[in-house]
Amino acid sequence: MIDPFGRGIDYLRVSVTDRCDFRCVYCMAENMTFLPKKDLLTLEELDRLCSAFIDKGVKKLRLTGGEPLVRKDVMTLFRSLSRHLETGALDELTVTTNGSQLAKYSTELAALGVKRINVSLDTLNPTLFRTITRWGDLNDVLGGIDAALAAGIHVKINAVALKGVNEAEIEDLIVWAHGKGMDISFIEVMPLGDIEPSRLDQYLPLSMVRARLMDRWTLAESDHRTGGPARYVTVNETGGRIGFITPMTHNFCESCNRVRVTCTGTLFMCLGQEDAADLRSPLRASEANDLIYAAIDRAIARKPKGHDFIIDRRTKRPSVTRHMSMTGG
Repeated sequence: MIDPFGRGIDYLRVSVTDRCDFRCVYCMAENMTFLPKKDLLTLEELDRLCSAFIDKGVKKLRLTGGEPLVRKDVMTLFRSLSRHLETGALDELTVTTNGSQLAKYSTELAALGVKRINVSLDTLNPTLFRTITRWGDLNDVLGGIDAALAAGIHVKINAVALKGVNEAEIEDLIVWAHGKGMDISFIEVMPLGDIEPSRLDQYLPLSMVRARLMDRWTLAESDHRTGGPARYVTVNETGGRIGFITPMTHNFCESCNRVRVTCTGTLFMCLGQEDAADLRSPLRASEANDLIYAAIDRAIARKPKGHDFIIDRRTKRPSVTRHMSMTGG
């Protein structure tokens, strides 16, 4: 799949549910209204849709949420999709999770060929963790991370940099992650969905974070890539890597190789644009995949050059109205 700007699209992120057992302040409103279950694709439909994208050239598949591991019987989807790893059609099957269910599922995930996962974790302070996640228990997440590492899964930590919230803890997070042999990426808060507090209050430029880190450590540019938007440096003193995901201060659109499908079968060609394509209708219209392939081709032909993320200081309104949990980040 080649988009209008010559970028090869070989990375698919699929949200298997909009539900989550946390209510993180930068992702969801505290009182969310979730989709009716009847609107969601079945696990069998998700498998068929993912397989169609693999037929079209996707080599990396990431399951996301919400929290993907809270979807009932979700491991049947992992088990089914793992066949594409065995045939070599798929290079990587991975997952982004909040870690709450990893103690339960890590061993099976590893057995199914999941070699690498991302865990979202913004603080090591139990009280602050509860404040950020509203409902989460830090011990569950730390136990899940240890279970994943014990199963042989490489864990990367994703932390959203939040002004006045966890910015004083960023160096501690790096020391902890690198001490466990984990990479860590920091993410600028993105203007998606109406939430409280406002994005303007939360936004911390990663250019500022990086400058602070350089006062303590030697950061060497790295050519390490995972297929995602992070730009990496290696910390000479720890030997570990830090990724910076900067949709606001330095967008990563020129190398974008990914698209996203929601749990309802809506394809978003860009996280920062509202344009989308319905794949559920062609999926359900025929047992053959011709209609799905054609719908995917039409959508990829509309993939924009870049996103329009901006935090509007006048209106304090988000650039995109849907919540992060809808498209899985």
